Amino acid sequence: MMLAAGTDPWRWQPHPEVWVLVVGIVLVGGYGVRVIAPKVVPPGQVAVTRRQKAWFLGAVVLLWLAADWPMHDIGEQYLYSVHMVQHLLISFVVAPMFLMATPEWLARLVLLDDGVVSKWIRRLARPVPAAVIFNALVIFLHWQGAVSESVENGPFHFAMHVLLFASALLMWTPVVGPLPEMRISLPARMVYLFLQSIVPTVPGAWLTFAQNPVYRVYDRSYRLWNVGVIDDQQAAGAIMKILGGFYLWIIIIVLFFRWAGAAERDDRNLHPVVTPDAAPEASGDAIVPDGLTYEQVAEEFDRLGPAPREPVPGGRAPDDQPD
Repeated sequence: MMLAAGTDPWRWQPHPEVWVLVVGIVLVGGYGVRVIAPKVVPPGQVAVTRRQKAWFLGAVVLLWLAADWPMHDIGEQYLYSVHMVQHLLISFVVAPMFLMATPEWLARLVLLDDGVVSKWIRRLARPVPAAVIFNALVIFLHWQGAVSESVENGPFHFAMHVLLFASALLMWTPVVGPLPEMRISLPARMVYLFLQSIVPTVPGAWLTFAQNPVYRVYDRSYRLWNVGVIDDQQAAGAIMKILGGFYLWIIIIVLFFRWAGAAERDDRNLHPVVTPDAAPEASGDAIVPDGLTYEQVAEEFDRLGPAPREPVPGGRAPDDQPD
């Protein structure tokens, strides 16, 4: 059956603002590597590693897929659950990938100058203000008025996605930021991400257990894939609560093993295991190996022989008795 105009989710729609954004990011990245890097990176030092290039390419591709047709149009006009996937990709995946793609020299050049913008970024990228800003924006984006305006107002929708991406960069900087001095310790990162996984459960549970349509703007007569409006918003809540939380918990587990491995290496460095073969002979220090048996001690005494007897006054040994 042919769908009426405006009800075909697969009808291609151009989004030049997305193309300009993606192309601009690629051009800025290329300019930084080809023009700025030779001026600030010392000769012989790698400006951008292969891993950073891979993170950058993956981030650009995912950003383009999340912000362009068809995901953008389906999420904006038909399924709120797809809109939720957009938000998770932009804030939980794309943002940290861009941070891991940023070379340290570029971050120092941008963030450590005396400009007003750089100072404010450094202040807002601390754990507490970054978490408050990001989660406040997430809660605002789930307000009925904000959702309705995003669906009916294209520029507002685009601006909200830009703000979400910017706040996500602030939120992830203490975890995977390019500057070591702006990252917190591994245990602190685990606690930080644990708290991040708790806040989204509030709107997620609200969507999951709601029995009536929360967002009337998604209550349309045409249902894509025959997904009902209640099922759609419950799926959105599950994506936010379960999928987003599961993703953060995977990162927490990875950080835990990194922290445990680093602690084990530090313990080995502080308490090295010395073997008899590795003992320096010239030092003269006797090192007794663990697990020494009685037979080994007896053999060593037999090899050394009896201890010499001490002389007594008069030049006689204690056992030398006159006949």
